[in-house]
Amino acid sequence: MGRLGVAAALVGDREVPGDVTIEDGRVAEVGLEPAGAAGLAVPGFVDLQVNGFAGVDFLSADAAGFERAGAAMAATGVTACQPTLISAAPDALRAALRAAAAASPPVRILGVHLEGPFLSPAWVGAHPADHLRDPDLALVEELRGEGPLAAVTLAPELPGGLDLIGALVERGIGVRIGHTDADASAAHAAFDRGASAITHIHNAHRRFAARDPGPAGVALARRDVRVTAIVDGVHLAPETVVLVHRAAGGRLILVSDAMAAAGLGDGSYTLGGSEVEVREGRSTLSDGTLAGSVGTMDGALRRLVESGATLAEAVHAASREPAVLANRPELGMLEPGSPADVAVLDDRMRVTRTLVAGREVFAS
Repeated sequence: MGRLGVAAALVGDREVPGDVTIEDGRVAEVGLEPAGAAGLAVPGFVDLQVNGFAGVDFLSADAAGFERAGAAMAATGVTACQPTLISAAPDALRAALRAAAAASPPVRILGVHLEGPFLSPAWVGAHPADHLRDPDLALVEELRGEGPLAAVTLAPELPGGLDLIGALVERGIGVRIGHTDADASAAHAAFDRGASAITHIHNAHRRFAARDPGPAGVALARRDVRVTAIVDGVHLAPETVVLVHRAAGGRLILVSDAMAAAGLGDGSYTLGGSEVEVREGRSTLSDGTLAGSVGTMDGALRRLVESGATLAEAVHAASREPAVLANRPELGMLEPGSPADVAVLDDRMRVTRTLVAGREVFAS
């Protein structure tokens, strides 16, 4: 592709003046003079929890739907993602995994994230309660035979939960705890068995208390656990975002938790078969329960900076840290030799271009 035409690039935590060159799908050089006219090149964003986008619900989408959603996500700086399936009937999960396996979207699919059905009835959130079930390795084995199952969110306190964590880790499947009523002891046990992250901290899990900090307190206190957060202006108060960022530091991971309405607007949509109303940026079931988000990764980046993070810290939370959690350490960075998955930001931190493996997949 040659020169990218940017004024600077974010390389690690340093803003390097000058242009970027791309050859054979990889970053060749940074800091070239003369610099381009404008724009800051940053590593492309990696969204590890996205239920749908631009009218597409991944649970019911065909391969073409995955491709349409991926094209829309690219406009928000996303270069890689883990499509997320909420609790559903096994046949629906199998079909969605097959569709993901057949899809060729413009952004990378880093496997599918199964959020449920091994979740606590006490913290069901927007998941259909009739599809919840106890941990079941046989079901997981069936599902991974249908498509690229990469990560599972589960409640470790359920019968067989800890054993399932161990079995998943042995099979190379990432485990996150969420929608859980685990106390601090159970959360520690889950992380000791190999769970590596908490799903959307401070949402849909046992609450933090002085003598039982629960899964959130344990995740923030342990240096070996990553913390995913929905920073969409709805799921977390601004003060909570500040506190989570200060406590988690470089372990913080931004996720969109986007559903089909993301990128569209107010109206009626579905999330895993449930009716969802979107009004003024808030997506809810009929009883008012939050049901996913209409937030985007670039919006989360801007909100995190508004909360006091540096741009480098926010980009790390949107790109490098999620890539490492997804076991794709070659992604989420911008330096010579790395895959040219790049988002270009203007001076308001808005995405103007997105490239995947050096190929332009979005231009404003």
